[in-house]
Amino acid sequence: MIKIAFCDDDMEVLHQMNELLDRYRVERNEDITYAAFQSPFELLTEIEKGIRPDILFLDVVMPGQNGMDVAKEIRQYDTNMKIIFLTSSPEFAVESYSVGAYFYQLKPIWEESFFRLMDAVLAECEKKKKNSLILRSKDGITRIDLQQLEYCEVLGRKLLFHLGNGAVLESAGSLDDLAGQLMQYSNFFRPHRSFLVNMEYIQNISSRSIKMVNDAEIPIPHGKCSEIKNTYMEYAFNGEQAVL
Repeated sequence: MIKIAFCDDDMEVLHQMNELLDRYRVERNEDITYAAFQSPFELLTEIEKGIRPDILFLDVVMPGQNGMDVAKEIRQYDTNMKIIFLTSSPEFAVESYSVGAYFYQLKPIWEESFFRLMDAVLAECEKKKKNSLILRSKDGITRIDLQQLEYCEVLGRKLLFHLGNGAVLESAGSLDDLAGQLMQYSNFFRPHRSFLVNMEYIQNISSRSIKMVNDAEIPIPHGKCSEIKNTYMEYAFNGEQAVL
């Protein structure tokens, strides 16, 4: 099921979005649920509670807090949500990309263009879901893109997920279970009982440690260096990377 939210202070726009999504859901036979918000405060309150829509239609100009500021706050909780800005003016188009906007939709919204947009964004959501992981953390439920997962480590009874953008997410769980889930992805391997590594982020392998691109060092157990190097070299060759 795809979850959609839309936030606009104009009741006519909210009514139009309801009608468009109802028609789209019926004509495309899509499993979609959606919620409408008339103020940024209502939307952010739900986001802070852990609500995570896959797609958000967000008005740019609203009283109290504009859509750009709202999007910046949302990105603190969710970097994968597809944010589509709604506006009557193109003046914020460039700024919209600074918050990772998926699209910038000018009003009025016509059915034909809306259907094309929905087809494209739903296809992108489905692709992302196949290569993503859902975490339950103290900040709520977060979906992370596996391409952004640099490595995961066990610390006490917690799992720490280190992302390529520098963020670190904390979740309960077992590294054994996580490794089992990611076995289907050739870029993940477990060089140490306390670490799971994305080989796309390896910078260097020495006799004692794996150095990641962010300079983090993953310890190599005694006697495992050759095995780990062979695993990495096999992955590099299969990925057709240049190896000297």
